[in-house]
Amino acid sequence: MKINVLMTPDPITITEKASISEAIELMKINSIRHLPVVSKMNLLKGFVTLADLKQGLIPSMVGDVSLIDLMIKNPITVDPDDDIETAAQLIYKHKIGGMPVVKKGKLVSVITVTDILRAFIEMMGILTASSRIDVVMKDEPSYFKEASQIINDNGGDIINVGMTAQQASQRIYYFRLSECNTDIIKNALEEKGFEVLAATD
Repeated sequence: MKINVLMTPDPITITEKASISEAIELMKINSIRHLPVVSKMNLLKGFVTLADLKQGLIPSMVGDVSLIDLMIKNPITVDPDDDIETAAQLIYKHKIGGMPVVKKGKLVSVITVTDILRAFIEMMGILTASSRIDVVMKDEPSYFKEASQIINDNGGDIINVGMTAQQASQRIYYFRLSECNTDIIKNALEEKGFEVLAATD
């Protein structure tokens, strides 16, 4: 999935000339925690978070602290044509809550942890009515192919498959299925020597 599928067009922005209190008010009104700072040509100049602004509010009242002082001047960015996995890896690696989406230096959107979580939930079908069966198997393509075929042959319509990181020679595969009777599938898998850890209708 590409970032442009998730991103919200025409994001809320602010200019460098705005005050810290104006930026905070804009965030509160729009219920956002990240705010791109742009020029008149919509070129990205920086990025500020609500937490950083709140910390700088009091100092700005008694000293010469401005929005420019608080903003991240070279924020981590992604391109709208990048994969969502790229954004997820950057957010995880740098422990940030969101980042600007930029095309040729111009801001086009903002992507956040919430956006990525929503994409993950949609891809996994977590909020849709479904069944699940967890199977331990050797980390070889032939075993996965056989298990998938058994599931299909016994009435299981596979929506998606998750798996654990490789541990020794085995993995746990989490098959999410359209609603079905998993007892039949569980029995069929076990008859073929597969270990079924859990089966949920």
